[in-house]
Amino acid sequence: MKAVLALEDGTIFPCKSFTGPGESGGELVFNTGMTGYQEVLTNPSYSGQMVVMTYPLIGSYGVNDEDVESDKIQVSSFIVKEYQNYPSNYRSTKSLSAYLQSENILGIHDLDTRGLVVHLRESGTMRGFISTYETDCPQNLVEKAKSFPLIEGRDLVKNLTTTKPYFWDNKGKTFLDNLDSGDKVWKSKGKNKICVFDFGVSFSVLNLLDLNDFEVLVVPAFTSSYEVKNLDPDGVFLSNGPGDPKPLDYAVETIKNILGFKPIFGICLGTGLAGLAVGGNTFKLKHGHRGPNNPVKKEDGSIESRAQNHGFAIETESIDQGKVKITHLNLNDDTIEGFKHKEFSLICVQHLPEASPGLENSSGFFSDLKKMINDFKTKEQ
Repeated sequence: MKAVLALEDGTIFPCKSFTGPGESGGELVFNTGMTGYQEVLTNPSYSGQMVVMTYPLIGSYGVNDEDVESDKIQVSSFIVKEYQNYPSNYRSTKSLSAYLQSENILGIHDLDTRGLVVHLRESGTMRGFISTYETDCPQNLVEKAKSFPLIEGRDLVKNLTTTKPYFWDNKGKTFLDNLDSGDKVWKSKGKNKICVFDFGVSFSVLNLLDLNDFEVLVVPAFTSSYEVKNLDPDGVFLSNGPGDPKPLDYAVETIKNILGFKPIFGICLGTGLAGLAVGGNTFKLKHGHRGPNNPVKKEDGSIESRAQNHGFAIETESIDQGKVKITHLNLNDDTIEGFKHKEFSLICVQHLPEASPGLENSSGFFSDLKKMINDFKTKEQ
């Protein structure tokens, strides 16, 4: 079915829909992964975005019920070079097009994705709009692209975070009505108790915490520092999530108020929020870091390929390096990929240690969590 993708700068890409008629808009971003499109589609960090895959053939292994990162598809539309409608994989339960259609998500192909990605790299991330209805009036679509609100300054978490706290284990979610019972809410004995702020947390993060023998309690993004202290967890985890950290002033204030209370760990959006809480500033990257293969230099000089998905970063100049040590740098643009506080038990990484999809060379982050919590407990005794 004929379709058109229009960018806010007036650039037009003729294409075809492989999911039927429809319209969709949002911020255009690209992912450099060769696999993992189902994880990309369902990752809350992509909430409301139009995702372009740089790998040219997508759909060849279909989709399944196990590889989701949230309860629904999060992207507003999906853009590929060539769609394969006949999957071949023993785990596949349906085709990608059927999966997208089941949640009314528009998918397009048969366009120059290489040219589109080069344009986004050179010009920067921008808004776009797709339509199968107004294919003869592309200028109208350009205007619709311009009408979409910018990502900067918007709180994308408030409508994404859980409304009720819940425990997570390999059986899924067990919801609680509230946190009024404080530290009596915890069930297991012997496990480290971790409070996970849901800014758009991925299932893989929760699964790895569970596999590393944590009792995992997920709380809404608006949870106060009083409630956290009343819960008395062994550690606090600031999750991944979409968009600009600056509008989440409620979360930044909570982090400030619990610094030093218990060990705090942040990833992705959580790292940006922690950076603001320790006095730093954040800014929007030209085209973001999204994919499983971003080179990161660690403080010991070693280099690893890390999975990333973020469009904002911490300004290096804004960090007080007398109090904060930068531990990881992105080798593509020298932006901060990780830091730790010199006084408080706080470590953060901008990348995704669960690496879903991606290499597992950063999975040691979860072992670091356990060690930091155990060391903190020893000091408390």
